[in-house]
Amino acid sequence: MVSNLLAADVEAALEAAFAGGDDELLVVDPSAETIVSLVETAVGRDDLPELSMLADERTLKDVMDDFVVASRAADLVADGALDLRVLDGEVDNALFVSPSRVVALVTAGDDVAALSTDDGEFVDQVYESHRGAFEDAEPYTLRTPAISRVRETMASEIGEEARADFDAVLDATEGEDGADLDEVTVSLLVAAKNDVLLYDISKWGEDVGIASKATFSRTKTRLEDLGIIDTEKVPIDVGRPRLRLKLGDERLEGVDAADLAAEAAEMMAATPA
Repeated sequence: MVSNLLAADVEAALEAAFAGGDDELLVVDPSAETIVSLVETAVGRDDLPELSMLADERTLKDVMDDFVVASRAADLVADGALDLRVLDGEVDNALFVSPSRVVALVTAGDDVAALSTDDGEFVDQVYESHRGAFEDAEPYTLRTPAISRVRETMASEIGEEARADFDAVLDATEGEDGADLDEVTVSLLVAAKNDVLLYDISKWGEDVGIASKATFSRTKTRLEDLGIIDTEKVPIDVGRPRLRLKLGDERLEGVDAADLAAEAAEMMAATPA
């Protein structure tokens, strides 16, 4: 059996694993970093094999706490491009297994290397073993809505401008230097920027699966207490007046969505929760 050193980082290793031309790639025991890289690599591409991921449940939960990653993963699941299942037991190294090759990720501190073999007998044995384990594993259910559905429904129910702002603010939360804002806060900021009713944004958020109306209401109260958003009463024919969301601080007025995210995050960080 011959092994070849393919790459020295996760993204390059993923590209090497995808290069086999197979219809399926089985990913076994990936790290959090590998899961994120896999999702980012797979989004927007239609030339990849179907991904079957067998991963540690705690690792999956930690990764999927990030709305951006989870909503993109949910898109892949909805499209049939990704199947997530829970790993029962331990594996020595993270593996990418297809019918034609096995790629193992080997880590040493911060360094990552990928070893590959296409030895037929060995590949068959590894593939059959882990394919059987995958079939027996419990599915992992994502509770985060697919980002494509979030965007589509926001555009139709809240407005195209709000949807564009939502994308921009969400983009501003990505990466190590991104604004520290959760998806409910992002939604409320966008609503305030576009003078949307609290009722409309919270109903949309609950219907699409982001959070309950109660969570939207609690988050609104906190943002209002911090001076980030404000509300004004809008009379209706029957019942209590509804609240229109407005930006509550002049630093947030007239700025683009990315700067809005950064300013709001800074204001939140300056005030203890």
